[in-house]
Amino acid sequence: MGYENIVFDKDSVFLVTGGAGFIGSNLCEVLLDKGYAVRCLDDLSTGKQANIDLFIDNPNFTFIKGDIRNLDVCMKACEGVDYILHQAAWGSVPRSIEMPLLYEEINIRGTLNMMESARQKSIKKFVYASSSSVYGDEPNLPKKEGKEGNLLSPYALTKMVDEEYGRLYSKLYGLDTYGLRYFNVFGKRQDPNGTYAAVIPKFIKQLVNDDRPTINGDGKQSRDFTYIENVIEANLKACRANHEAAGESYNIAYGDREYLIDVYYSLCKVLNKKIEPIYGPIRKGDIKHSNADISKAQLKLDYNPSWSFKKGIAEVIDWYRENL
Repeated sequence: MGYENIVFDKDSVFLVTGGAGFIGSNLCEVLLDKGYAVRCLDDLSTGKQANIDLFIDNPNFTFIKGDIRNLDVCMKACEGVDYILHQAAWGSVPRSIEMPLLYEEINIRGTLNMMESARQKSIKKFVYASSSSVYGDEPNLPKKEGKEGNLLSPYALTKMVDEEYGRLYSKLYGLDTYGLRYFNVFGKRQDPNGTYAAVIPKFIKQLVNDDRPTINGDGKQSRDFTYIENVIEANLKACRANHEAAGESYNIAYGDREYLIDVYYSLCKVLNKKIEPIYGPIRKGDIKHSNADISKAQLKLDYNPSWSFKKGIAEVIDWYRENL
């Protein structure tokens, strides 16, 4: 793994916002396994209590149920913290199109509350989740930082605004911020349920239950599916990054791409299912192809993802078989 040898002062305290969510709970788990104190801030609006029940008896783990839209909650959560891994947000492009006001409140104002709290509490590093959605309709591949197109959804807009605040907080206040543009992350504890569920866990659950999945569009869209272990590496390495690398955003992916229909049939093969998908309408705000140039993160964050899609999907299928 790319983060096994990353170490911090033994008394370091990490705050993981959205720590009861998919990515956040995986970050909490790794940091606790490394022996660090971890504080989780989550209002459980999209995160799950079950994801943190795994750590609740660990003396190094503290759960704060609170909303990042409340500045006082954010300020108190940051007391005595060294590093912030800010994952709290509402995801899903289609849902953001239906609820733009809520996305503005949570993803923009909530993130600003966290940055301001981090500034006032003199946090060492503020690492936050951005998204590949900021590339919008930019047609060229691979996607490269600084070459963004027109935004296609309120969700994408919230992440772009977060990046601008991150840049300003580094420039104006000296807060070391690092924006991580995640590309289609997948892994254990990713929720397979609901209208807005991510495609890989949703497909796996439907196939296991012999349900017929729906693919939006023709299935020929491609994605840079990124295994959770690579994302963990990026977060921890950002916490060790130089001050000169702060105030910027970085593509976090494997640097390859898979066609959705190929992913679907590979899951069918592994799960020994012969179920033809239903082809539905293209979703509003979706992009056709996604593939990341990760050279900037490699250069400035020492990010070197070791988990390919093939390697990661094998791990994920085993996990869902045991946990569905």
